[in-house]
Amino acid sequence: MNRIAAIVAGVIVALMLLSSMLFIVDQRQFAVVYALGEIKEVITEPGLQFKAPPPIQNVVMLDRRVQTLDSPESRPIFTAEKKSLVIDWLIKWRITEPRQFIRNNGADIRNVENRLAPIVQAAFNEEVTKRTVLGVLSAEREKVMNDVRKRLADEAKQFGIEVVDVRIKRVDFASGITDAVYRRMQSERQRVAAEARSTGAAEGEKIKADADRQREIIVAEAFRDAQKIKGEGDAKASALYAEAFGRDPQFAQFYRSLDAYRASFRNKSDVMVLDPGSDFFKTMRGSGASSAAPARK
Repeated sequence: MNRIAAIVAGVIVALMLLSSMLFIVDQRQFAVVYALGEIKEVITEPGLQFKAPPPIQNVVMLDRRVQTLDSPESRPIFTAEKKSLVIDWLIKWRITEPRQFIRNNGADIRNVENRLAPIVQAAFNEEVTKRTVLGVLSAEREKVMNDVRKRLADEAKQFGIEVVDVRIKRVDFASGITDAVYRRMQSERQRVAAEARSTGAAEGEKIKADADRQREIIVAEAFRDAQKIKGEGDAKASALYAEAFGRDPQFAQFYRSLDAYRASFRNKSDVMVLDPGSDFFKTMRGSGASSAAPARK
């Protein structure tokens, strides 16, 4: 029984020893083998690997994939015209020299990012200060990113890494300048709106004046046509009257007398003082009216 237990214990120890000597390298990793605290070997090929058991040899895995470093904070950068810009950036990098990487940064990726961020910010400072706001925003934006990547190429080698790409995520004015820009934009929009309103008012007055002129023309033409028609009507009526009066002169005299009476006694308040024997009342006398006509009607 003791012998079996000893065999089992020996097998377990052997398996534990064997497991400590075997390790698997993923295709996304570098394996750095340490021997008594020094780098003995860097394994880049994936698969099952062997090493001496601890503490003789130890293994540290490094991620060989492309990493992303975002700007940790937004700091203002002055352009060539002394305008303050805030730039948010990111860089893509990966480990190319594991030995150099560990010697300078250790196995923690955060160490290299903490050291790399100020270098990237300084590179952006150098490039932005040589350019105008318009250049950074549009015309030379791509060149700024390429020039920063070239500046970082040599710096990255001492860290054992390669900078794959540099990108500007956002460019904005500093808070104080942003407020001034917004106020200037607001004033500009207000000026454009006032100009549009002024132009609209001028066009409105022009249209109104044209409409008034057309109204006056239409009214004048209508009055002219009305007077013409009225004149033609009066002429025709006069012709008819003349023809009728020519046929019967006594009727004509009677009709004119009635018109005269109508014109004279238009209102009840009218007062006339006339001789009853005058020709004015001749028609009334001929019709059998009293010889003494009243003086008020």
